[in-house]
Amino acid sequence: MRHRTDPAWLEAQYNNRALVPDHARYLTRWADASALVRSQARCTLDVRYGKAPKSTLDVFPADAASAGGAPVLIVIHGGYWRALDKSDFSFVAPSFTADGAMVVVPNYDLCPAVSVEHIVLQMTEAVAWTVRHAAEHGGDPQRIAVAGHSAGGHLVAMLMSCRWKEVGAMLGCEMPAQPLAGGLSISGVYDLEPIRHVPFLQADLKLTPTSVARLSPAFFPRPKAGKLYATVGLDESGEFLRQNTLIRDVWGPTAVPVCETVAGKHHFSVLEGFVDPQGRLHDLALRLLGQR
Repeated sequence: MRHRTDPAWLEAQYNNRALVPDHARYLTRWADASALVRSQARCTLDVRYGKAPKSTLDVFPADAASAGGAPVLIVIHGGYWRALDKSDFSFVAPSFTADGAMVVVPNYDLCPAVSVEHIVLQMTEAVAWTVRHAAEHGGDPQRIAVAGHSAGGHLVAMLMSCRWKEVGAMLGCEMPAQPLAGGLSISGVYDLEPIRHVPFLQADLKLTPTSVARLSPAFFPRPKAGKLYATVGLDESGEFLRQNTLIRDVWGPTAVPVCETVAGKHHFSVLEGFVDPQGRLHDLALRLLGQR
């Protein structure tokens, strides 16, 4: 696949904070709302799922108990693999716990301290922890879906493509061939070749042609099981719109039955429809959980 490699053009396409001048307002709102949620909601914080420094996660049980356990939504934060924290994303939990789902928000170590490959492996550990321990928190380990924003959307697609039996062997536990019913990627990236050339990301991510090939779901065969819903704000850059269409084009409509834009939303405001109980992205997540 060929891309424009002009640094200024790539910067303009992928620097979402520059594209949204009031992005700080969204980040502050997320952090403040998340702190409020953690102070008021039932939750178990900083549960360790692996050995890396930031291999911890937060669990938000469903508001109402259900027979056999609640479906589980794992939510992965974005930040170009180099910023933000699970503590910034607690705000996503209440609307889903109110709808009868358990929410798990994992953390991961950040570039440049670690590689993107390391982060992907951390997320496989977080899923494996959820499969093994969801029932202890009222969740159903056979009904797990994953959602992620931006870099988190990329990680969702990577998890949908994972060879889970090999992960289980690596971790010393039994894993089903596909533990995830599906994934919701919000403003995800699936071809990291253009990311490799973005000036403001190069020093932290240190992507190479070899790592791009290992980390680009658009280069992988479509998953044999599970569905990916690919979504993006209609007001995002042309490259984010292209990335959203690309994964549908490569994996096909069987694996990617939903490939949509969200009207009137940019890279940050697109999450509003995820936490809004009446929002389209919220509805898609509940569909993956079997709640709609």
